[in-house]
Amino acid sequence: MDTWQLIATERTRLADSLAGLDESAWRSPSLCAGWSNQDALAHIVATAEITQGGFFGGLLRNGFSFQKMVAGDIHRVGAAGVPRMLERLRASAGSRNHPPGPVASMLLEIVVHGEDIAFPLGNAVDHSPEALVGAAEFGKSAQPLVGCRKRIAGLRLRATDAEWSTGSGPEVSGPLVPLLLAMCGRKAALDSLTGEGVAALRERP
Repeated sequence: MDTWQLIATERTRLADSLAGLDESAWRSPSLCAGWSNQDALAHIVATAEITQGGFFGGLLRNGFSFQKMVAGDIHRVGAAGVPRMLERLRASAGSRNHPPGPVASMLLEIVVHGEDIAFPLGNAVDHSPEALVGAAEFGKSAQPLVGCRKRIAGLRLRATDAEWSTGSGPEVSGPLVPLLLAMCGRKAALDSLTGEGVAALRERP
């Protein structure tokens, strides 16, 4: 299965998983600092819909501030409301629009931002195992925006529910979802992991 097919599967399964959440859950904070769960969904939808031209146009309109552009997209897309955003996520599942960067970054994006919503709610997403491994393979060396490469430097990460590991040094082990979240700086996931390297991850930004 190619990366775009994995992305399409993850978008559809995430929409299925989130469809039953109530208003209180959507108002709750996500794992992405400063964003509610509704904000995180708005960002997911905006990213699934954006074209490279739209990305550069957005940067221009926002004085080349990436953070301002993202905040504006969240406000604009979020105004549609959760039911409409879930419809848009399903409709864009097979879209191959994307901002500049590797296609695999979009796989990491949908898995991690989806879990930013689902993980703190204890809401299980029916991830494709291939998607989780693909996201981890890309994430282990990703640095711009997500900072994974430096965050896990000098550590060995090992999944206990998939055939995946990376690095050497003090071990951090556990299911692949919290491993991915920890790689991307979500400290709430560290309680689901074990090993001598967990303490080091707690100290890293």
